[in-house]
Amino acid sequence: MTNPLEAAGIATTLSVGEVASRSGVAVSTLHFYEAKGLIASHRTEGNQRRYAREVLRRVAFIRVAQRVGISLQDIAAALATLPDTGAPSRADWKRLSNTWRGDLDQRIAQLEKLRDTLDDCIGCGCLSIDRCRLRNPLDQLGEQGSGPQRLLVAGPRRKLR
Repeated sequence: MTNPLEAAGIATTLSVGEVASRSGVAVSTLHFYEAKGLIASHRTEGNQRRYAREVLRRVAFIRVAQRVGISLQDIAAALATLPDTGAPSRADWKRLSNTWRGDLDQRIAQLEKLRDTLDDCIGCGCLSIDRCRLRNPLDQLGEQGSGPQRLLVAGPRRKLR
């Protein structure tokens, strides 16, 4: 059975330079992703890397996940749940995004709280002692734990299953 891409004269694999150009990441970044096991390539007889076209979706996913603050460890765990061959399905991406939704919602809440109180104090009194003596007499917030208690949004981080 002939591959439709090959029949149309379109290469089914891409060089590292082509993947870099199409994905918008540096070649060194692709090598890093590969070393971390996030993407894979195979070698030609001339020892050149070749990537399946589907790697473009993985690279896009990695970049977006990193942009919203997902750790490479969590990205790797997510990618490990996907099929090795072929592009991930819409259902795959939906499942992964649902896994991270709670964590992202918590980050959004934390950023909104920081934005809304940025001109006040940082929540622990260290930069606005004169104000916090009124708001935090005798350092009562210290009983709640260390750090900027007024600004922290509590909640457990969800791990990928």
